[in-house]
Amino acid sequence: MVKVGFAIAGALSGLIIAIVGFNPDLATSEQQTAVDSLHAFFCFFPMIGTIFAVLIMRGYDVTEEKANEIRAELDARKNKTKSLLSAYKETNLRSLSQDINLPPYKTLSIDNTDLKEMSKLFNKILDRGLNGLCFSPYIEGQDTGDILTEKQIRRRMEIITPHTNWIRSFSCTEGNELIPTIAKEYNKKVLAGAWISNDKERNELEIKNLIELTKKGKVDIAVIGNEVLLRGDITENELINYIEKVKQEVYNLGIKVGYVDTYFEYYQRPKLAEVCDVLLVNCYPFWEGVPVEDSLHSLRQMYEITKRLASGKQVIIAETGWPSQGKSVQNAYPTQLNAMRYFIEVQEWSKDEHISVFHFSSFDESWKVKSEGEVGARWGIWDKNEKLKYS
Repeated sequence: MVKVGFAIAGALSGLIIAIVGFNPDLATSEQQTAVDSLHAFFCFFPMIGTIFAVLIMRGYDVTEEKANEIRAELDARKNKTKSLLSAYKETNLRSLSQDINLPPYKTLSIDNTDLKEMSKLFNKILDRGLNGLCFSPYIEGQDTGDILTEKQIRRRMEIITPHTNWIRSFSCTEGNELIPTIAKEYNKKVLAGAWISNDKERNELEIKNLIELTKKGKVDIAVIGNEVLLRGDITENELINYIEKVKQEVYNLGIKVGYVDTYFEYYQRPKLAEVCDVLLVNCYPFWEGVPVEDSLHSLRQMYEITKRLASGKQVIIAETGWPSQGKSVQNAYPTQLNAMRYFIEVQEWSKDEHISVFHFSSFDESWKVKSEGEVGARWGIWDKNEKLKYS
């Protein structure tokens, strides 16, 4: 507000000079009154701004102690995010894939393809249709916790439904519970998730809403949690209890119930793999610093590791993708060319091998900047303004 006061004074400087009668042709000593009046004016507006700011701040309960608490909470969130992303490291795959010998798979010859040709191939595959897309409901200016409207969900659903058979949602509260119903209106299969965290009260509401949606025929696969064990929000036993609770409620409907986490978390938890009807894994060669040229091979290894745990159950890649912009991770570079290449190779492989893959993500999500930086907000096929990025 002080700066606003100075800006006002600066903007009105010509008028102020005229009012006080300052004459640039005279010596300053000969017009002290005008100079004093100039000082008064240039103090007056910032003073008004300061007083206004003080009056506004009276309504804020911010003490030094409270400010320190907020800072500590922000630091904790930042460190938790760093810890979460650091869990994706190349040593995970290296240690788990030593005895895996994959059969040869011939990818498309696109090593020397330029941006224009890559874009044509990308759009050809997109128009052909994908198995699944992770739905990004939050529009520019929104954050997690904001209430989603039916209008924004429906608008984005209309954009993506011509290009996918399945829609994946991540929550069943705060408007997210509308996603399965709207998706069904467009004749889409739905992999619907209940967001599980350390908020036990919300967990119960998420699960309740997911069960209701499933019983209404709006859900084809029910998912309890996304990377909640990777984040360390609850224990494995607590998660298994949630899964068992939902399985009991929807048992007679023939709906599969599962949980989403990274392939290396599943590897460490055979009991979890046993309780799930279907294994849903997140596989991100990018976060593990794999160069795009080797990314499909790494993804195939991640899938094979999970398949060996599945005991014949279906394995679905619930998330995979590549960002188009931001900070690199070791040898993984986020560019438009690399994002399109990864998309093309994964879609061709999954089609050839009949593997269910959900591409992450449908739209760029600006709210992720605060936790993952610029790269976290650039995973969409469409940008934050709902325009196709690779046309």
